[in-house]
Amino acid sequence: MTQSRPVRSTGSSGPSRSSRTSPTTFYRQVVAELRKVVWPTQQQLVTYFLVVLVFVIVVMTIVSLLDLGFGRLVFKVFG
Repeated sequence: MTQSRPVRSTGSSGPSRSSRTSPTTFYRQVVAELRKVVWPTQQQLVTYFLVVLVFVIVVMTIVSLLDLGFGRLVFKVFG
């Protein structure tokens, strides 16, 4: 069986240290990207909030019931 070794690429895989952007350029790029974001409407935000809230309550209920069941099982077995 032959052994393989990683091969170095001849091209640059990332930015070199000399091509770093200045903090002001970085800030301008961040602001430009944030302007491209499609922000949700208030109705969408309320809908998403309610969906997440219901999901968290359902998962919390399932975990609580499992905890209660396993706790009672342990007390029956060892108690």
